[in-house]
Amino acid sequence: MTVLTFHKEKPTTDQDAKTATTASSTAVAATAQPAPVKPATTPTRPAVQERGERAVPELTFTVQDRAVHDRAIQEPTRKVQQRARASQEPASVQQPTAVGKNPTAQNRTQEPCRAKELIRAAKRATAQEPGLVQESPRTAQSRTAQSSTQTGTAQDRAVHEPSVQEAARAAVPTGVREQGLGSGEDPAGSVAAALAAGELAHLLFDEKDGDTVHEPWRALVDSEAFAYRTGLTPQERTELSYQRLRLVNEVAGDPEALAHDPRRLAALHEWTGFTDSGLCTISGIHYNLFLGSILDHDGHTRDLTPYTSLQHTGTFLCTELDHGNDVTALETTATLDPATGGFDLHTPTPGARKFMPNTSTTGGPKTALVAARLITGDTDHGVYLFLVPLSDAAGHLPGITVALLPERLGSPVDHCITSFDHVPLPRTALLQAPHGHLTPDNTLSSNVTSRRKRLLHSIARVTTGKLCMSAAAIGAARTALDIAVRHAHTRHISGPKAGERVPLAAHRTHSGRLTDALATTYAMTFLHRETLTAHTRTPDDPDTERLVALTKAWATWQARDIITEARERCGAQGLFAHNRLADLHTNIEGTITAEGDNLVIWTKAAAETLFHPTPQPSAVTPAIDPTQATDPTVAHQQLTDPTFLHNLLAHAQILWTQRARTAARTSPRGNPLARWNTTSTPALTMIETHTQRHAGEALHAAATRTTHPTTHHLLTTLHQLFILNQLRPHTGDLLAHNHLTPEHLDQLPHTLNALHTALTPHLPTLTQAFNTPQHTQPATPLTHPAG
Repeated sequence: MTVLTFHKEKPTTDQDAKTATTASSTAVAATAQPAPVKPATTPTRPAVQERGERAVPELTFTVQDRAVHDRAIQEPTRKVQQRARASQEPASVQQPTAVGKNPTAQNRTQEPCRAKELIRAAKRATAQEPGLVQESPRTAQSRTAQSSTQTGTAQDRAVHEPSVQEAARAAVPTGVREQGLGSGEDPAGSVAAALAAGELAHLLFDEKDGDTVHEPWRALVDSEAFAYRTGLTPQERTELSYQRLRLVNEVAGDPEALAHDPRRLAALHEWTGFTDSGLCTISGIHYNLFLGSILDHDGHTRDLTPYTSLQHTGTFLCTELDHGNDVTALETTATLDPATGGFDLHTPTPGARKFMPNTSTTGGPKTALVAARLITGDTDHGVYLFLVPLSDAAGHLPGITVALLPERLGSPVDHCITSFDHVPLPRTALLQAPHGHLTPDNTLSSNVTSRRKRLLHSIARVTTGKLCMSAAAIGAARTALDIAVRHAHTRHISGPKAGERVPLAAHRTHSGRLTDALATTYAMTFLHRETLTAHTRTPDDPDTERLVALTKAWATWQARDIITEARERCGAQGLFAHNRLADLHTNIEGTITAEGDNLVIWTKAAAETLFHPTPQPSAVTPAIDPTQATDPTVAHQQLTDPTFLHNLLAHAQILWTQRARTAARTSPRGNPLARWNTTSTPALTMIETHTQRHAGEALHAAATRTTHPTTHHLLTTLHQLFILNQLRPHTGDLLAHNHLTPEHLDQLPHTLNALHTALTPHLPTLTQAFNTPQHTQPATPLTHPAG
């Protein structure tokens, strides 16, 4: 058994490191299987005092502790940035190079990953800077006396809790106690906390690929150019977003390579979404929807220099005023002119005007991809994309009418309504590909017979856009939680004793909500990583496309709830714009609607999944025989066992799948809408549970990938908390269908409380792993701008 404790440790030697590595491997192997139930044992106070260790109160996270902890985390980053500035590496983006002088791929990857630097610095601090973590002379003397004779096991090093904590530990359910969690020890200022945060960051940010996928964007948004600016008008904020787009282009190095790489595209949104939501929007349109769509068609035959150099910013015109999610009904036409071989682009009705593209002249000249119906003679071939210059240095081109839309919720972008009055286009305006190629004799050749499928091929980049939206939402949720957790540990209120001051985090009513949100955020992040990997490997697989849609809908909805919770936990101080929480709260709404309205894609996925094979739980949790009072196989399962928990969620999905299928089969025939209305409620619950299972599995898989015991236990506990929270709405069903016992329901609140107790002291470590850039961290209190 490994006890997870963050306490003052002696400087390590090479031999210590080898011993720790062996112990880590043994601990991970031991935790791979559910541990047998053992009686709780607590070290006695004399034994602890004999070793020279001191008792630690449950939560004494002071401002001084915060400063020590921050030093251990932030110092490596400062050194990295200093080296970058000294060598004028473009990764630091302190002094961006001129447009056209792009950094090479080699230079972009020279910036070390912050997670790795964090781990190395923490180890150096342990070996070379023992003063970083203060310990009493008595403790130091005891450690010196023992260092030559023993290294000690994790159990030997467990810090004895005060009598109040002894009683709390006795109430911890066996499953949690067997993990060695639940002690409530404060990790502040601990080198172990820094090591855990570094390992968590390594896992969160694409592990070995973090240097190239995430670090360049993180370094960019941590530059002075992205510091919060007060007093800007909406127009000035929009202009600033376009100026920052040029910095993005410089860091990208090769814009075409960026457009081809969904992982770097998603990471771009993940880091810019919470720093400049307007930039996040226009960069996603330019690199993914515009440039990516051209490259997916016939980009290799075109000169893309005007767009890769940002002489023209690209935009994407698909949605119309009367046609949002029903894009197959678009009305804009591009009619072939046999005399010229070109096309006549026209908006036939007011409802056919293109809705919300960024088509103003702000940011310079614009060129668009316009989705329009290809008409040859009397034949409508369906919707294709056409390359259309919209404006030049003098303004909008003839035949193009652009009207700026009113200011909307969230960061300002130059959203407009745009129409075309018989605008002539050359033949090369049509983007051609195997699903649509116009031959010299004006015959359309296509390897796709369905007009709907031709449209989906044309706008396939919307799928990558969904991944970008979920990435932006996840980055925003992490930032909101980081701010809220910092606030919870720096904001002090009156305690239960006269004259006592305690941090907000000491109250379960406050910290428990943040802990639940953290568990969901970790699950969201790892689900997004696995979905992105699946999309990279099999982008055209229908199951992958469905998973992308589900990840986008679930993650953006969860992010909204998390940001709202984080804002509320900061009270009135969370309402000020400069601390970013207020902006995050409004900006998240755009991710819910963009690239497919959440409810629409959720409903589509539910309908597609309804008659797929149902998930089958492991044989470890068969249903209880109703003729028996107790089934020992189920009754003895612990609410902390991952297999048991996932099987319970699978049972819940099966129940709702069966209900949805029954509703579909028993509904009156001849009225498809009424039939779906009857089926949709259980079907939507089914698809939600399905997505939660994927998220839980992704979080559990991440926990198994680390050999660091502390990190493994933190992720395992987050996983347990996450799954139990998803199961809570289904406990009645699971009990009624004999998948849970009454004893399990009695244990559930105690288990949740124990998991909160175990995780609460480690909230700073869990959020420190988010690597939130310094320029996005507000000052304390939140009512005053940083710096």
